[in-house]
Amino acid sequence: MKGRERAELRAEAHHLTVALHIGRHGLTDAVVSSLDEVLRTHELVKCQVARDGALKAREAAQALAPRVEAEVVQVIGRTFTVYRRNPALHAKPDALPPWRR
Repeated sequence: MKGRERAELRAEAHHLTVALHIGRHGLTDAVVSSLDEVLRTHELVKCQVARDGALKAREAAQALAPRVEAEVVQVIGRTFTVYRRNPALHAKPDALPPWRR
């Protein structure tokens, strides 16, 4: 992903609400499958790591992204954003991006 694309996605992600919370138990199979499902329908997903967990947001993002074949867009504090393009969601050329619908 190029810098300009990443910057555009960061701007879009600013307005998103957190779609996935990672709790004290860390990166369980349920978290991975939930992220995979949300990425399938939204492409751009904001995630948050629990305060009392031992896992840091950057560590979680770097561990999760390859498991769901996504790219890390940004990490800020306990929140990170990941992106995975789904060609099936872009059937209409003039349609809004899936995270805006």
